[in-house]
Amino acid sequence: MNGKLRWLIVSLVALATIINYIDRGALGFLWPEISSELGLTEFDYAIILNVFTFAYAFGQSIFGKIFDWIGTRLGFVLSIAVWSAATMLHALASGLASFAVFRALLGLSEAGNWPGATKANAEWFPIKERAFAQGIFNSGAAIGGIVSAPIVAYLFVFLGSWQATFITIGGIGFLWLVPWLIVYKSGPDAHPWISEEERQFILTGQRNTETDEVASYAPSTKEILSHKESWGVILASAFLDPIWWLFVGWLPIYLASTYGFGVAEIGQYAWVPYVGAMFGAWFGGLLAQNRIKAGWSVNATRKAVISLGGVIMLVSLLATTQAATPMFAVLLMAVILFGFQTAVGNIQTLPSDYFSGESVGTLAGFAGTAAKLAVVGLNFLIPVITVNSYAPAFVVGAALAILTVLSVLIFCRDIKPLQPNAA
Repeated sequence: MNGKLRWLIVSLVALATIINYIDRGALGFLWPEISSELGLTEFDYAIILNVFTFAYAFGQSIFGKIFDWIGTRLGFVLSIAVWSAATMLHALASGLASFAVFRALLGLSEAGNWPGATKANAEWFPIKERAFAQGIFNSGAAIGGIVSAPIVAYLFVFLGSWQATFITIGGIGFLWLVPWLIVYKSGPDAHPWISEEERQFILTGQRNTETDEVASYAPSTKEILSHKESWGVILASAFLDPIWWLFVGWLPIYLASTYGFGVAEIGQYAWVPYVGAMFGAWFGGLLAQNRIKAGWSVNATRKAVISLGGVIMLVSLLATTQAATPMFAVLLMAVILFGFQTAVGNIQTLPSDYFSGESVGTLAGFAGTAAKLAVVGLNFLIPVITVNSYAPAFVVGAALAILTVLSVLIFCRDIKPLQPNAA
C-alpha cells in the first residue's frame, strides 16, 4: 500500500542505530576486564564517559549542520565510517589518555545518527506517520541495548580479548555502508526506485492536517533560536535525555558495584530494560499515528503522548527507589524506558513539525547538544549522590520527567508549521 521504499529507508537507519549502540556500549560491558588489565578505576571510567558525552554533545550540532549541508546520504556515510574506525581504534588504547581520545572521536561521529535520522524522517514520511517512523528508528537504540550485552559478552569469550572484540564490532559499521549506498540514492522527490503513488503519498502527506500547511519555512540559525517553540524542543530534550543515559552509561557499573557482577552476569541482566524501550518506541509511534488518523490535531496528539510517557516515567522512577533485587530493579527500569521511548519519538518529530528540511537537522542538532550537555552534568552528579544508594539518582530522574512535559506544554503552545512573522 502506497509503496514500501520509505520503510526500507527507516529500517536501514534503525539498523545503523543498533550498530551505534553496540559500539558505544562495548566499553561499559568490557570495563571489568579492561580496568583489571590496565589498572584503571571507576573514576577513570567516569572521566572517559564524560569525554565521550561532551564530544557527543557538540557532535549533535556539528552533524546537524553537516547533514543540512551535504544531505542525508553522504551525512550518514561520513558519520558511520568515522565512528566505526574510532571503535576499532579502541583496541590500541593503553590507558586513560588514549581511551579518552578514541572515545571523543567516537562520540563526535556517533552523534550524527540522531539529526540524520530526524532529517531522513522529515524527508521520507508524511506527518501522520512520522512519530511511528521515529519510533522504528528509536527502537534501534532499544534493540541495540538488548543485543549489545550478549553480543559483546559472546565475542569477548569467543575471541579471548577485549582488543579483538573492539576490532570486530567496529567492522560491522563498514558493512552497513554497502546497502545504504545502494538504496539511498536521493530523497523521495527524485528517487528512481519509488513509485509515483508512494511519492505523492509522502509529499502530499507533509501538509498539516488541520491547516493544510506544509513546513516550508527554513530560517537561519539566529531565526531558529528566536522562536520560543525551538526552545521548547531544546529544553524538553535537555531534561529528557539524562533519564535514558542514566541507564545507558551507568547500568553496567551499577550492577557491577552493587551486586559484584562480572561481564557474563552483566550480560544476563543489562538487556532487560531495553525490551521495555523497544516496545515503548513502537507504542508511542503507533499511538500518535492512531490519534491523528482518528482526527486529533498534531498539537493535541504530540502533547498527549509526550505527557503519557512523562507520567509512566515519573511513577516507575519513584518505584525504583524501593527495588530490593536486581531482577525487580531491571524490570522497573524496563517500564521507565518504555515511558521514555513513548515520549521521545514525539519530541524528536517536533523540528519537522515546525520547520522545513533545510532547518530540521540544525534544530535537531541544537536539541541534541543541549541534551548531551545535560548528560555530562548528570555523569558528574551520579558518583556524588550514589555513595550509599542509587535512590537519589532515580528521584532526580523523576524530577526531569516532570520538567520535560512542562517544557512542551509551556513553550510549544501550538504545534504546526511556523511562519517568519510568528517570531
